[in-house]
Amino acid sequence: MTVRTTKRSAGLLVFRHTDEGLQVLLGHMGGPLWAKKEAGAWTVPKGEYAPDEPAWEAARREFREELGLAPPDGEAVPLGEVAQRNGKIVTAWAVEGDLDPGAVTPGTFTMEWPPRSGRVREFPELDRVAWFALDRARELIITAQAAFLDRLAEHSG
Repeated sequence: MTVRTTKRSAGLLVFRHTDEGLQVLLGHMGGPLWAKKEAGAWTVPKGEYAPDEPAWEAARREFREELGLAPPDGEAVPLGEVAQRNGKIVTAWAVEGDLDPGAVTPGTFTMEWPPRSGRVREFPELDRVAWFALDRARELIITAQAAFLDRLAEHSG
């Protein structure tokens, strides 16, 4: 009998206050499966971690791996967990910061592409990073992760 373990990811939702209101930093998932998608293809910078790694440490490590930038040092606001449609549990924290999306140097992953071609190619984990107002972010983010936006809005008043 095989025991399936639930995959867990941890991430940081960076936010800033602007004259136009609260904004969040999201990343567009890289690779050919997401290339032509917008709605539901944006995410909190996050990544998987092992059961013995603290989620907070994983969130900071994954932020650095996915964006190539140090995570902001602001106060961490726990946003709790969500369960995505694929069964993955994502834990996130909000941290205030003001990063330049143009400074991002994304981490990469490899996959066989096209499928069954025998060719392995490298793709960026996040192919774009951008700031969004909460309303626009809700239209673009992975459905389950919209709860993080709601929790951040509650926290920010």
